[in-house]
Amino acid sequence: MFLIVIAMAREPIATYSLTMLSIIIPTLQAENTLDATLTALEASEMGAQMIISDGGSTDATCEIAGNFGAEIVDAPRGRGSQLAAGAKAATQPWLLFLHADTKLGKAWQIEVQNFIKAESEPHCAAVLKFALDDPSPAARRLEKIVAWRCRWFGLPYGDQGLLISREHYDEIGGYAGLLLFEDVDIIRRIGRRHIRYLDTPATTSADRYKKSGYVLRPIRNATCLSLYFAGLPPKLIGRLYQ
Repeated sequence: MFLIVIAMAREPIATYSLTMLSIIIPTLQAENTLDATLTALEASEMGAQMIISDGGSTDATCEIAGNFGAEIVDAPRGRGSQLAAGAKAATQPWLLFLHADTKLGKAWQIEVQNFIKAESEPHCAAVLKFALDDPSPAARRLEKIVAWRCRWFGLPYGDQGLLISREHYDEIGGYAGLLLFEDVDIIRRIGRRHIRYLDTPATTSADRYKKSGYVLRPIRNATCLSLYFAGLPPKLIGRLYQ
C-alpha cells in the first residue's frame, strides 16, 4: 500500500486555471453595458486574456475596455465578423465568447475551470444559463421558453455565451462572418449532442424586450429563424430583423 501511495504522489498534477482562457466580446457603442460586463468577469484578477473586438464604436466603449486592461481589436462591423476577428487574436487554448450586455454569475470561474478540466480532451462546448435583468413575470416566462428551446431543440443563442477549446473551434471552422445567426450557425456545426449546459446564469440586458415587447420580439425572432432555416440569406433576413 505504501508503494502505491508513493507512485500516485509522483503522478503529474494537471492545473486548470483561467490563464488558459481568452474571453472575446464583440462591441459596438457598448458604453452603457460594457463596464458592468467586465466588472462581473474580474478577468484581470483571474489571469484570463480579455479581447474586445470592436466594430467601430465612437462612444466610450474602447476607453472602458482599456481601463480593464483588455486588448482591443478593430474588426469589420457585424457580430460574426467581430467574433471571428477576436478569436483570431486569441492566444489561449480555450475561448469564451460573450455579448457586451451579458453579466456572468459569481460562480462562473469555478464552472468554467471544471468544464475545462473535464474536457481536457475536448469534444464538447458549453453555454450558460439564459437570464434577464428584469424582475417582471414576462422575463421569467421568456427564460423558461429559452430553457425549453435548449432542452428540446439544442439551440442556445449567443447571449448564453460559448465556451469552446481552440482546437475544437478551429476544427469546425469558427465563426462565419454573418450579419445574423452566427450563433445558430456555429451551434449547428458543433452539434446538439456536443453542447453542455452550465448552471451559471448569463444575465443579459432586457432593454430590447422592454422596447419591442415580450411577445412581439420573440415572434419576430422566431420568424427570422424560420426564414434562415428555409434558406433565405441572412442579409435579406436582416432587413426584417431591423
